[in-house]
Amino acid sequence: MDLIPSFSVDHTLIVPGIFVSRVDTVGSGTVTTYDIRLKRPNREPVIDVAAMHSLEHIIATFLRNDPDWKDEIIYWGPMGCLTGFYLILKGCRPSREIYSLLLNAFKSVHEAVDVPGATAVNCGYCLMHNLNMAKWYASEFVNYLVANADKPEIFEYPKAERLVTDDGRNFYDS
Repeated sequence: MDLIPSFSVDHTLIVPGIFVSRVDTVGSGTVTTYDIRLKRPNREPVIDVAAMHSLEHIIATFLRNDPDWKDEIIYWGPMGCLTGFYLILKGCRPSREIYSLLLNAFKSVHEAVDVPGATAVNCGYCLMHNLNMAKWYASEFVNYLVANADKPEIFEYPKAERLVTDDGRNFYDS
């Protein structure tokens, strides 16, 4: 089986940032999946589950209401490893082109007075939210993005090097 694109990234080298994970043709259009990485995998504690849930709700609401972007948004949701989020947009833009959108989305968390849709009617587990911790993580990421905006490593994935056997097969060490 081929290794899926998100597993071909060297997670020992990745830093927080905004990365193009994959570009797919869907019908007559293109969609791009972005890796919005808040934590260094396997080197930092992951995002608290309740805070992650709150970030999901607040930022999804922000993105789907942004007048310039709402028609481009397909999906916003957490990574299973709890180190970041996936954003899927129509079209294909370099990571740098969505920097301002994401900076503003994470800044919006600080302004939230409650978590949108955090009721039993609207949410699958409405008791699992933590707005204060969501604000802390969002602030940490905003500060990081601002401090590192000129560094290419927050926009370019490090790729895992895979050995190729003499007969052309890929060798995976795990």
